[in-house]
Amino acid sequence: MRAERCVQALNGALHDAFERRDDVYLIGEDLLDPYGGAFKVSQGLSDRWPERVITTPISEASLFGVASGMALRGYRPVLEIMFGDFIALGFDQIVNGISKFREMYDDQVALPLVVRTPMGGRRGYGPTHSQSLEKLLMGVPNIRMVATSEYHDLRGLMRAAIDDDDPVFLIENKLMYGRPNRRPEAGYIDQLSVREGSGRYPAMTLSGNDFDEAAATIVTYGGMLPIVVDATTELIVEHELFCEIVVLGELLPLDVEPILDSISRTGALITAEEGTLTAGIGAEIAALVSEAAWGQLRHPVRRVAARDGVIPSAPSLEDVMLPGVGDVRDAVLGIHGAKL
Repeated sequence: MRAERCVQALNGALHDAFERRDDVYLIGEDLLDPYGGAFKVSQGLSDRWPERVITTPISEASLFGVASGMALRGYRPVLEIMFGDFIALGFDQIVNGISKFREMYDDQVALPLVVRTPMGGRRGYGPTHSQSLEKLLMGVPNIRMVATSEYHDLRGLMRAAIDDDDPVFLIENKLMYGRPNRRPEAGYIDQLSVREGSGRYPAMTLSGNDFDEAAATIVTYGGMLPIVVDATTELIVEHELFCEIVVLGELLPLDVEPILDSISRTGALITAEEGTLTAGIGAEIAALVSEAAWGQLRHPVRRVAARDGVIPSAPSLEDVMLPGVGDVRDAVLGIHGAKL
């Protein structure tokens, strides 16, 4: 059976949510059919539920405020931010409202808000429509941040986020939308063994040698997953080096246990993210692992990320700015060389 595309899975999950819950609303810009949102995740919803799809002017700060107010009143709004870059416009609402209301009011209120937004580059959209800004949310308490990937159960992640009583930021990589939502079959995706964690937003661990001893653990998420898979395939074929890949589901709060489990077999950690290097998610992972498993690390942690700078529009320059297969491969070879 042919896998549905990721955009179809996410769109289907929204339709399912509207069918099973009458408190779910969609709010955002350019949502009405036939357009159905910039990346078509919202397509078909306004035709079926016109009274529950609210299309708005361009004002992200206002959108965050309205959506959080709806959540406080008992609705379950799904806020679509057209490009992840624009969450910066709502940061006062996020930091001084959405993340604080529950504690400020002594747990007497809930804020079941889902913020869906596409992140990432590689489409030539330029400096203000191509960033991966997940790290800006990492220091905000009392919210959840979930990274979708083409290997995750996207319908399940969307359902869990909508049913969650906490604010959830659902990060969707732009390139993922057109790819098939591939799920494990008999414990495998292609030639990779798969172990899927538990919980609402599980991590996945992939292995090219059935979880035998390996050269490194590569921790990644979202749009970097296919790049890391390509790099590990090249390492197997060209260098006979096997790696494990930990694909995070929930970035915040971050569950370090799947990473520690993998490191117990590899003794080496590489992080791979599309956001910029300085103060990135990889730095947080490195700190957590160093605190919890310093004795298991046989090599310094290596981080693969975008260069610190502005993302160009020209594809050739964008490729230089963003991390690629060669960056991941070289990080593993560097560890392997140090070992020798």
